[in-house]
Amino acid sequence: MLIVVESIILFRPICFTFGVQGYILNLSFFIARRYLVKQKGTFSSFIIRLAIAATALSVTVMIVAMAVVTGFNYAVTEKLYSFMGHVHVIPYDETKSNALNYAEPVFYDRKLLGEMRQIPHVSSASAFTEWPAIVQFRGRMEGLALKGVDKDFRFLRGITTSGAAIDYSDTVYAKQILISKTTADRLNASIGDTLQLDFFEAGLPRIRRVKVCGLYHSGMEEVDKNFAVCDMRLLQRINNWGADSINGYQLDLDNEKYADTVANFIHYGLIKPPLESYTTTDNYSFIFDWLKLQSMNGTILLIIMAVVAIINMGAVLVILMVDRANMVGLLKALGMPFEATRNIFLSIAGLIGATGILLGNALALLLCWLQLRFGLMKLPEDTYYMHFVPIKIIWWHVAMIDVVTLALCVLCMWLPTLYIRRIQPARVLQFK
Repeated sequence: MLIVVESIILFRPICFTFGVQGYILNLSFFIARRYLVKQKGTFSSFIIRLAIAATALSVTVMIVAMAVVTGFNYAVTEKLYSFMGHVHVIPYDETKSNALNYAEPVFYDRKLLGEMRQIPHVSSASAFTEWPAIVQFRGRMEGLALKGVDKDFRFLRGITTSGAAIDYSDTVYAKQILISKTTADRLNASIGDTLQLDFFEAGLPRIRRVKVCGLYHSGMEEVDKNFAVCDMRLLQRINNWGADSINGYQLDLDNEKYADTVANFIHYGLIKPPLESYTTTDNYSFIFDWLKLQSMNGTILLIIMAVVAIINMGAVLVILMVDRANMVGLLKALGMPFEATRNIFLSIAGLIGATGILLGNALALLLCWLQLRFGLMKLPEDTYYMHFVPIKIIWWHVAMIDVVTLALCVLCMWLPTLYIRRIQPARVLQFK
């Protein structure tokens, strides 16, 4: 009761200085703060610590889940964009499969290429050719799509490489190839080995031999198992095309969110049939649909943990109000209005929630740092496209989780505080 007495003593100076409303708000918070500090060794202390721990755990799970979902989406899309680019300009496909029409090349328009490079947010644009081939090495065979590129082609972040880049100094075409580590393992080949390429035209094979100059690894089965990179001039020569015949153009952007805008700008302002512009999202919609499903799972987890935090805080407040019924009864007897008494427990909820949020942030950031530093949680790469659980922390995600959690903890406590109305001073103070 010492807290109550001290609070009543403070009534007169606070009332004269700030007015009655200022007294109510400051006194409620003062009582809530002193109540939390003075509960060491009591049952209420255990309940408060349990509530803080449960809130901290909920916040930790939400932050880590958001970091994992964001990191997973970022890692997968980065790998895909690194090889495929963000926008493709290729011949229109009536089947809507967005696949290349291998039968007919398109004209290599250097003016168009220059105009596309001038589009805002386009970091690079290059022509490419693509053609299927059978790759043989020591009796082993793999069917691959050879992607012919020029010397300006570069992998973006997300793909690791070893060995050397293709040497384009040969005046005819570079007799080198860059294959994935997955393909190299399946062929039992390594850097420096010579592979045989079989191209089939009208049922007759055309054979070329190329040396493996390097290996790449994206971790994405759709890329690593199906593609190899070679000199664009090799495929032009195989198909008896001139230097002005290609399969399309690939554009890399500085931000993937502008892909649709760039594709539409190219469609309406730069190209004519039979060319059409497609985004990588269009070409690989099944991957992005899968990523959306993962994001939905993360959202569901956030909602569940938020509900758990709210239920936990509501139960704690009810227990604390029952435990401190005598204090509530005395405050009522002394004339404290219901709103002020309710503000005491809302302040308690806010202080418990804020403490739990701070601890949850510290624990979540520590776990994320450990995962980034040591990669403790592993993943099967053939299923998830990466060896370990990716983490990407965005500050406003953390801030949003903190603010929403604290707001919900306070706002949703209004209903439990209605119990205060049922406490009658005459009944709870009769034996005191």
